[in-house]
Amino acid sequence: QTETGAVMMSPLPGVTAAKPGSAMRSIPGIEVDVVDNDGQSVPDGSGGFLVVKRPWPAMLRTIWGDDDRYVDTYWSRFEGMYFAGDGAKKDEDGDIWILGRVDDVMNVSGHRLSTTEIESALVSHPKVAEAAVVGAKDDTTGQAVCAYVILREVAAPTDAAAGEALIQELRQHVAHEIGAIAKPRQIMLVPELP
Repeated sequence: QTETGAVMMSPLPGVTAAKPGSAMRSIPGIEVDVVDNDGQSVPDGSGGFLVVKRPWPAMLRTIWGDDDRYVDTYWSRFEGMYFAGDGAKKDEDGDIWILGRVDDVMNVSGHRLSTTEIESALVSHPKVAEAAVVGAKDDTTGQAVCAYVILREVAAPTDAAAGEALIQELRQHVAHEIGAIAKPRQIMLVPELP
């Protein structure tokens, strides 16, 4: 985040083993956490909102000429905590993974799902080059996950049956990476993203 003015989270060389993709933990002197809708810390293995719990050196102190907007934007969602709008999750070890902006979140059957996290799960499949995820209106679940996927050149299906099999494979891959609730209702194999 450019608003923080400094590195806030990092593996500590020689102390912690790196986990590719994880922001890990806050550096000494910084107190970062993942909280739920009520501002309570979530347990390991859960997701929520990334917050900074105390002031820190180099922090953004205002928005030029608009102190009230600064307070409303960064300090009003969770009392006494700085929140810039990012979602995150703690893994089973308590290490933090940034999921992306919470305004890029879908609500599927009461579950908040990050479009960025679903896109990352799709792109982690060896046959996928790029992916974009959007929410579609659904009368039963509120929103449904829909994905546009560009395949790697060597992975292009040879016929409709192979294409359908690959779509099912990708749906299962997302379910394995995130959970069944994140499984896209529809995956469209496209030559370029819309």
